[in-house]
Amino acid sequence: MFARGTPMLWVPSGYFAMALTYMMLTSVTSIMFKNLGMDNGQAAQYASYLILAYTIKPLFAPFVEMYRTKKFFVLCAQLIVGIGFAAVALAMSLPDYMVIMVFLFGILSLVGATQDIASDGVYVTSLDTKTQSLFCGIQSLSWNVGPIVASGGMVYLSGWLHTHYFHHQAGAFGPEWIDSWRIIFFIVAGITIVTALWHMRVMPDGAKAENAPSSVAEAAYILKDSFATFFQKRDVWLMVGFAFIFRFSIGLLEKIGPFFMVDPVTQGGLGLSNEMLGLIYGTYGLIAVLLGSLLGGIFVARRGLQKTLFTLCCAVNIPNVTFLLMSVYQPDNLLIISAGVAVEKFFYGFGSVGFMIYLMQQLAPGKYTTTHYAFGTGLMGLCMMVTGVISGHLQQALGYVHYFWLVMAATIPSFLVTWFAPFHHKE
Repeated sequence: MFARGTPMLWVPSGYFAMALTYMMLTSVTSIMFKNLGMDNGQAAQYASYLILAYTIKPLFAPFVEMYRTKKFFVLCAQLIVGIGFAAVALAMSLPDYMVIMVFLFGILSLVGATQDIASDGVYVTSLDTKTQSLFCGIQSLSWNVGPIVASGGMVYLSGWLHTHYFHHQAGAFGPEWIDSWRIIFFIVAGITIVTALWHMRVMPDGAKAENAPSSVAEAAYILKDSFATFFQKRDVWLMVGFAFIFRFSIGLLEKIGPFFMVDPVTQGGLGLSNEMLGLIYGTYGLIAVLLGSLLGGIFVARRGLQKTLFTLCCAVNIPNVTFLLMSVYQPDNLLIISAGVAVEKFFYGFGSVGFMIYLMQQLAPGKYTTTHYAFGTGLMGLCMMVTGVISGHLQQALGYVHYFWLVMAATIPSFLVTWFAPFHHKE
């Protein structure tokens, strides 16, 4: 595993880079927008729009197969992402920095989605099935380090810089936060460019897939045929409903949970600093997700997916009640707050395993297994984008207590689609 030329040299760094880009664009930006003075509706809306490129990446994946090597696309994407984040940091000193910054984030989301396609392609085409299995756990672990660094480390560091280095008031939101976030984006830019230079030396080129298109017309035909065969599947609309709605309540909670943590107590929040948010959400919460995912996988492996899917749905949705309880009682004890977040994240990780396995085993099988699996994850991403766009505006209209009641009500569609989810393939 640690021999010269081993995938250990590029698999961990490759998947860490993918996750760092994704989390900075789709999650950390919402906290930054909030810090800079946006209301909850705008902050959640703009950050959620950046999920779109990752949602539609199956539409342009065939075209990445046509030109040069997959390594070429990985290196180009990582260099552009690094330069782009540095450009964001520089743009923050301009008068109309917000417009420029949002535009740059939109470009970077497209480039980040291309990085995902190419990196996955290198992994699949450079390694045989035995090696892929050997490195599967390392691949997953490396990806999960990205959220810890982004949502944990970078958010924590932004708060520390804001209060201890620039000596600004922690609880106030506004342009004063530009100083600390500019440094954060320079740091992420540096990490990404160094990663690209590292991959230039150690990453293999990646082979072309057996069914790689040789022309734009062929790529368009493959895409069209994959759509046609997808909607010819038995009970496809029940499976589409499952893929889109299973995480509906989580989508409503994802952006608003962190906002609830940092909003002042007088506005119904918990009044935490960015430092505490990064520690609780980005460290304790993500460790709980990883532990829950591990135990959820063992649970499904032992009992089978069809017998456990509804239980897993309960695990994903019912623990959302912790945020309702915290909004009612507004605890100031960090141990209680951390426990509430950890419980919700643990059961989210535990139950989400069933969702991904269902897509692999029931939705994806067929002529275009990989593409159809990507369609399923794309539907999930579309759900997260739609719910994220509306979540901030709903929260502002309802207040935190009533909004978290709405989140609990939004679990009902998830239970229904899970109950009626079809099983047509042997596990």
